[in-house]
Amino acid sequence: MSFPIRFDPLTYHYFSRRNVVYAKNGMVCTGNPLAAQAGLDVLRRGGNAIDAAVAAASTLTVVEPTANGIGSDAFAILYTGGKLYGLNSSGPSPMSISAEEVRSRGFDQMPEDGVIPVNVPGAPGAWAALSQRFGSMPLTETMATAIRYAEEGYPIEPGVGSGWKSSFARCKKAADRFPEVNSWFETFAPDGRPLEVGELLRLPGHARTLRAIAESNAEEFYRGSLAEEIDRFMKQHGGFLSKEDLAAFYPEWVQPLTTDYRGYTVCEIPPNGHGITVLMALNILKGLEPASDLFTETHRQIEAMKLAFTDAQRYVADPRYMAVSPEQLLGEEYAVGRRALIGSEALMPEYWEPVKGGTVYLCTADSEGNMVSYIQSNYMGFGSGVVIPGTGISLNNRGANFYLDPSLANCLGPGKKSYHTIIPGFLMKEGKPVGPFGIMGGFMQPQAHLQVLLSAIDHHLNPQDALDKPRWMWTGGKTIEVEQSFDPALLGQLARAGHKIVVRQSSVPFGRGEIIWRNEDGVLCGGCEMRTDGQVAAF
Repeated sequence: MSFPIRFDPLTYHYFSRRNVVYAKNGMVCTGNPLAAQAGLDVLRRGGNAIDAAVAAASTLTVVEPTANGIGSDAFAILYTGGKLYGLNSSGPSPMSISAEEVRSRGFDQMPEDGVIPVNVPGAPGAWAALSQRFGSMPLTETMATAIRYAEEGYPIEPGVGSGWKSSFARCKKAADRFPEVNSWFETFAPDGRPLEVGELLRLPGHARTLRAIAESNAEEFYRGSLAEEIDRFMKQHGGFLSKEDLAAFYPEWVQPLTTDYRGYTVCEIPPNGHGITVLMALNILKGLEPASDLFTETHRQIEAMKLAFTDAQRYVADPRYMAVSPEQLLGEEYAVGRRALIGSEALMPEYWEPVKGGTVYLCTADSEGNMVSYIQSNYMGFGSGVVIPGTGISLNNRGANFYLDPSLANCLGPGKKSYHTIIPGFLMKEGKPVGPFGIMGGFMQPQAHLQVLLSAIDHHLNPQDALDKPRWMWTGGKTIEVEQSFDPALLGQLARAGHKIVVRQSSVPFGRGEIIWRNEDGVLCGGCEMRTDGQVAAF
């Protein structure tokens, strides 16, 4: 028995609290144990990996609302029937919004709270699209556990409780400037305080909304009474999102972008997401001679990511408005030029000039060979802080990623998709699926993808150990933030090379991820890192 990736479990040099999990029949990995069990229950009842992903995703809106909600966006990469598919279910900006209108309201950049940064939610549409095209159960069955938890209540997990406190403080502050944020407290802080770890919460309005979505295949959300309620609230509070914007939305099936790295094919969703950043960095790195020491290897990874990320933030946008194509960013000319800039010292990255011409992740697998990499997010914690009263619909603030500078491709405009941080990943080898992987965490996501992949491919770490390995995070200029468990000797070497090192007390900013990879005999190998509340549920 051999895995496509060779695992040498004794080669890592750091503390990992969890063991990798093996199973044969099915596996669900999420950052919340209740959601993982919801997906596993669907598999046990005869559903496939797509059904399990929808079950876990809808349950996560209930049990981990600090990172996602019914008003989230979503992306997925799935392998089924011998083919790889991508789904972009991120919603566009409202048709009535513009940079000029936002500036006229006194803003010189997009606000993070209130009704202004709300884009069309895509998650309910993603559940319906996945279920209708590839699922084997109706939404009324796959979403039953989510509805039950919302109706009957569930206990708050430790990581969720921590997020609740920070979101409470943020919403308190935001409500002074954006009165519509007071709607958040009615649903998620009914006693005027953040919920505590272990405390039970019931969300009856959330349950009614989920049931309406399940029974109508999301039509009620986009073209029914729920759309009417969202429209009415937005008009009341000076928002832009309308029932017409909701009615016009449908998820988009896309072809994943890929690059080859040392015999493996790494797959990411194309822009408007920034998964392309991972592929750009890998293309830069694979042309370098193998490093002979850990410092050189880590330094090169940081430099490649800095260059790729600087360019992604400059050029990635709604693909209809990008001045540079994904093919250019993944081309050899780009990789050669950026690679040549990497030396022994930390560089201050500048944009490449081309030649003219709050998130939850989950993955699932079943015994039939289906595998799903799925991610959804309200963006910053609960998102905009806006909740449609009586519905449990907490709306995203994904529009906060737009610029108001008309010279930039990612400038706010009507009906436009913003630069997106959430990215599901998938690994292939010789045309066959290895499996899904993903790490939550805003702008940390492509950086974590790169580090986890290289730990697995170059150093043969199993999924659990690759996820638990201490991480670095580039935050701009020459600044690199690291976890407390990072190797002190390596930090000294990086500092001497010109990197400005900041040691973070909390591991939350460094992402939270899961992996499922399958071997040639069909055995599944799963990891769910120690930075999460979650688990690998399998049978």
